[in-house]
Amino acid sequence: MTTSRTSVEIDSQPATWRQAARTLPQHTAALPRRGERVAVIGCGTSWFMALAYAELREAGGHGETDAFAASEFPYGRRYDRVVAITRSGTTSEVLAVLSRLRGEVPTGALTADPTTPVMDLADEVAVLDFADEESVVQTRFATTALALFRAHLESEDALPAGVRPLAEAAEDAERALAAPLDEAVRTAEQFTFLGTGWTYGLALEAGLKMREAAGAWTESYPAMEYRHGPISITGPGRVAWGFGALPVGLADEVRKVGGTVVESDLDPLADLIRAQRLAVAVAEAQGLNPDTPRNLTRSVVLADHHA
Repeated sequence: MTTSRTSVEIDSQPATWRQAARTLPQHTAALPRRGERVAVIGCGTSWFMALAYAELREAGGHGETDAFAASEFPYGRRYDRVVAITRSGTTSEVLAVLSRLRGEVPTGALTADPTTPVMDLADEVAVLDFADEESVVQTRFATTALALFRAHLESEDALPAGVRPLAEAAEDAERALAAPLDEAVRTAEQFTFLGTGWTYGLALEAGLKMREAAGAWTESYPAMEYRHGPISITGPGRVAWGFGALPVGLADEVRKVGGTVVESDLDPLADLIRAQRLAVAVAEAQGLNPDTPRNLTRSVVLADHHA
């Protein structure tokens, strides 16, 4: 079988994370300053990376940080800076926010394409073109954007306790690429992804990847919420996957009713790579091409928005 373009991009993530760290000084103008009240926006995968970064930044004491889907941005709130994540640089909802805030609030953006409208609408732009993708489904751009944010926090001594330095995360990413996927997980009929704090954004992203690439039945929750209803669907052939440590006793509850538990000592961002690989494996097992997911395009551009 020919290797999918999505798989090639997944495999490149340790290298792109390291490049993000090396090139950090070129990108800091687009990133939040210590103490600023910041909003981070995106759509889909980019929104989930924004959620993860917001939790990391606040927990590390770098400043109050909110994350919003761009379409839900609260214009009535005051922020010192708004940062957008947009791989394509053309996402309508993101451009609409930047256009409306122009001249009123300092803005930054992370993008992969320096030839797109975001370059003119944001005050400062970090161009991560080395992490650009041909695939419709985002993998390496999103994780590299979060890697850049992590490297910035680390450089300012604002990485939360218990979060590994990016160099260690990149090593874990290599382990995530090398480790085989468990057969019980590859053949499961349902997947629930769980996270706590910053890893809840990763759980949301893992669920989205499985839906996009494989059309799989997936759900995502804060880990402690799993007992409040979602555990009712747990059983044989169904997976509960935790990003980071699961709450005490939860793994035993899942196993007791026949569910499969996935836990890992990898950095949670590296563990997301395993979920990306799973999405490709499940898609290909069904005869689907992960490079051409159903009903999706590489960028959402709406006729009635700024584009």
